[in-house]
Amino acid sequence: MRAPVISGVLTNAALFLGGLLGLYLGADWLVKGAARMARRLGTRPVVIGLTIVAFGSSAPELLVGVVASARAQTDVVLGNVIGSNILNIALILGVAAIVKPMKVGLRLLGREAPLMVFVSVVVAVMMLDGVLGRFDAITLSAGFVGFLWFVLRSAEEEPGHVVAEYAQFERSERGSTTGPRWKDVVLIVAGLTLLIAGAHLLVTSAVFFARLLGVSEVVIGLTVVAIGTSLPELATCVVAAYRSEPDIALGNAIGSNIFNLLSILAISALIRPIPVDGGLLRFEIPAMLLFAVLLVPLAWRGRILGRVSGSVLVGGYVLFTTMLLIRVTG
Repeated sequence: MRAPVISGVLTNAALFLGGLLGLYLGADWLVKGAARMARRLGTRPVVIGLTIVAFGSSAPELLVGVVASARAQTDVVLGNVIGSNILNIALILGVAAIVKPMKVGLRLLGREAPLMVFVSVVVAVMMLDGVLGRFDAITLSAGFVGFLWFVLRSAEEEPGHVVAEYAQFERSERGSTTGPRWKDVVLIVAGLTLLIAGAHLLVTSAVFFARLLGVSEVVIGLTVVAIGTSLPELATCVVAAYRSEPDIALGNAIGSNIFNLLSILAISALIRPIPVDGGLLRFEIPAMLLFAVLLVPLAWRGRILGRVSGSVLVGGYVLFTTMLLIRVTG
């Protein structure tokens, strides 16, 4: 390997790691600042958890999508969203269930999980014509507004144990609201700045490695970019499962998947229509649908997502990744 190539690899590896760090810290600071400010304004912890925390953990995917679309690298957007949705269910919930089995509420089985499956199917149908255009983006945006209304309305109807979980999570994760308000503003601004910078670094380095390895930008988005941008969901879900807060772990993963499809794809496609390769329609998108559907029967068994189910999900992710690599290299 020639010196310029080695130099490029080392430089872009540093950019990639710096991008990951920026996305992780940026999402964490943004959520902390916004959540603390919302608490000062008297917003209930369950509302904060279902909106700011759930959507804030998807901020890395959102910023990567916006940056990649603006730079006409829409394959990264598509790969990142599909890869993140597969990873949220198969790897993140699987690992969380192995760490500690999670009791699954009937409301989640009857509402949020079917909604995730429905939205996934709608997006897949939209992609059948080979492009996710601006009309599709407007339709998804309208769906996101409806979903946000649904979340806020359902927050008022959550059972007492769920409300208590979110209150405990907020106290342990976000800390006290004492101190000057300008610190919250600084956290929000710094978080957004880090997210934007991290997204630029991650997209730049991801495209470099895709070209160096001779693979498509979709594949890079499906793998390393999806894993990197899903770090906030992984941290939230595993910590919540360990603390016996299953509603937060499951709600965060499922809510993130819905947010990715209704918001990130919509915003990215509004900036620039997203071409959909036929190979995605034959493998990756069906895999995303399969994992979304598979979660329901696994969680329904005794209404516990246990270690066996978690192992099935993680094993499924390993199989998916192996088949993806074989498909790419073969």
